Amino acid sequence: MTSLGSPHPAHPRTGPLLALVCVLGGSFGVQLSAALASTLFPTVGTVGVSGLRMAVAAAVLLVVTRPSLRGRSARAWAGIASYGLAMAAMNVLFYNAVDHLPLGFAVTLEFLGPLAVAALGVTRRLELVLPATALLGVVLISGPGGEADVVGILFGLGAAVAFGAYTLLAGRVGGDTSGLDGLALSVTGGAVLLLPFSIASAPHVDAAGWGRLAASGILGVAIAFSLDFLAVHLSSPRVVGTLFAMDPVVGALVGALALGQGLALVAVVGILLVSFAGAATIWLAGRVGARRTLEDVEPDDARPSAH
Repeated sequence: MTSLGSPHPAHPRTGPLLALVCVLGGSFGVQLSAALASTLFPTVGTVGVSGLRMAVAAAVLLVVTRPSLRGRSARAWAGIASYGLAMAAMNVLFYNAVDHLPLGFAVTLEFLGPLAVAALGVTRRLELVLPATALLGVVLISGPGGEADVVGILFGLGAAVAFGAYTLLAGRVGGDTSGLDGLALSVTGGAVLLLPFSIASAPHVDAAGWGRLAASGILGVAIAFSLDFLAVHLSSPRVVGTLFAMDPVVGALVGALALGQGLALVAVVGILLVSFAGAATIWLAGRVGARRTLEDVEPDDARPSAH
């Protein structure tokens, strides 16, 4: 079995494809959990819901992974703490953005974070076309519009920064640990940061609400974050940064199939653009990974001379 911390955790051609599967699974978890959690916003509040969801997820992950607190370097602990902070901030800032902005606008603003990660990681200018295409697709799917709210925009941009940090730090924490134990500690750290809000909100949750919180925390945090973590390990933050454009695609498809919400032609075009960007990213990542692997295993004297 290959550990999560190994430098070549998956075959260079299958790794990006498996990363897409993880991102899609995480997206479905996030969408389903959001539907469950949103019913509690009026009584518990967005920050309270975020904190309680993370507390549930932390408990589940701690039981499953049983992480050790010993033998970790200062760098590893710094990464774990930063990752937990990014998780907590991403959740709180996005939910507050949704409170002030249309959902599509908030989703588009948040996607600027992983888009920046994808753009900064390119080695050739031509590769910038893919994250840009994904952004255009997200805009068409989400349909940003409505009256601009400065406070909401600031929340959305803050969520973008947190989402970008979340994408990058998944790679760092994954490299410093041998499994999901680092993720479990990061989620626990995020839950601790939100603990004051969780404690204040807990008395307002009834029995049915606790059931929804448990399902939301397991689906949208424990499982979704674990899949995102694995996706970055299987490929790279740059690849996953582009693949995160699948989130609004999944949301649109779930709305159309499960809730009977129609898909406008412009949204269908957006889905096709995101799908193209994701497929091209996976193909390029597999091609580059295969070439690097071949260079690693090919003996120096077998390589053609420069003369």
